[in-house]
Amino acid sequence: MDGGEFLRHPWPEPPDPGTATEVSPGVLWLRLPLPMMLDHVNVYALDDGDSWTLIDTGIHSKRSVALWQDILAGPLQARPIARVIATHHHPDHVGMAGWIMDRFGAGLWASRTSWLMARMLILDVEDRPTPQAVAFWRAGGMDKDILAERQRERPFNFADVCAPLPVGYRRMQEGEVIRAGGRDWDVRMGGGHAAEHVTLWSRDDDLVIAGDQILPGISPNIGVYPTEPEADPLADWLAACDRLARHAHDGHLVLPGHKLPFTGLPLRIAQLAENHVSALDRLRGFLARPRTAADCFPLLFRRRVDRGSYGLALVEAVAHLNHLHHAGEVTRRRRDDGAVLWQMRDAAARPALGA
Repeated sequence: MDGGEFLRHPWPEPPDPGTATEVSPGVLWLRLPLPMMLDHVNVYALDDGDSWTLIDTGIHSKRSVALWQDILAGPLQARPIARVIATHHHPDHVGMAGWIMDRFGAGLWASRTSWLMARMLILDVEDRPTPQAVAFWRAGGMDKDILAERQRERPFNFADVCAPLPVGYRRMQEGEVIRAGGRDWDVRMGGGHAAEHVTLWSRDDDLVIAGDQILPGISPNIGVYPTEPEADPLADWLAACDRLARHAHDGHLVLPGHKLPFTGLPLRIAQLAENHVSALDRLRGFLARPRTAADCFPLLFRRRVDRGSYGLALVEAVAHLNHLHHAGEVTRRRRDDGAVLWQMRDAAARPALGA
């Protein structure tokens, strides 16, 4: 579901690279490029007087380093970054954190899960896919040509786009209040897109720093990965939507990790939840017959799934199927080629026609 036409965007255009837009006194919005279909990430700098608190960082690359040098000399007025807050562990949000920490001696603040995941994945460098990853792809019914290609290739490594993270961080927890940018912020945890995803809700005005938990126009990816193949992140996502909706009101200005800042938070949270509830309903009808995760792409995605988006599509399809399985609604069995077939429990119990 794309709810962009129902939301208000106070700034129709993002800041140019190396520049900043002040979205509220002491809060700067910056944008950094990404080398992928979603070609940017938003980061925010909060003015602490003699230093800055930075919310997320972009990936680590030569281009990012050059842009950060321009940003530090320009919008940030050559004042140091004293603290980096990571909303979650994904590379476009923590990639430059280690570089900034080394340059300024900055502290890293994050949820425990985010820090552990980021540090573990940055240290875990693989030249070839693990047997577990290959088995996971095969179980999903991955296209044979794509599977063969992936088995030959070096997989994506966090270390390719993330500076090393030093040991040590400050844990952020649900319910605490932190001070940054002249404001007190309530820490509220999301989930589903990333475990223990930090969101910040200002007590002094109507700002919400949402990271990737709440995005306008697009839905964050909800995926199951070989690291935890039985996970049910969709349950975490729906629970987080319910929790955060209790605090949302129409006056909130949401500062997201991608796209444009917006108002209309209660509606957007409802849309994001409904997007997946509707997908589950479509799947229930489709699973009257046995299907692989890859078979479910046309039901779940309203766009063509090509090689570049295939991996994200597969992990999201498995997330929806796992959710139905944890709810006891589907059965699953393994085909001779290793692919898992999913089917609604009632349909699997019915005798075939002519039996």
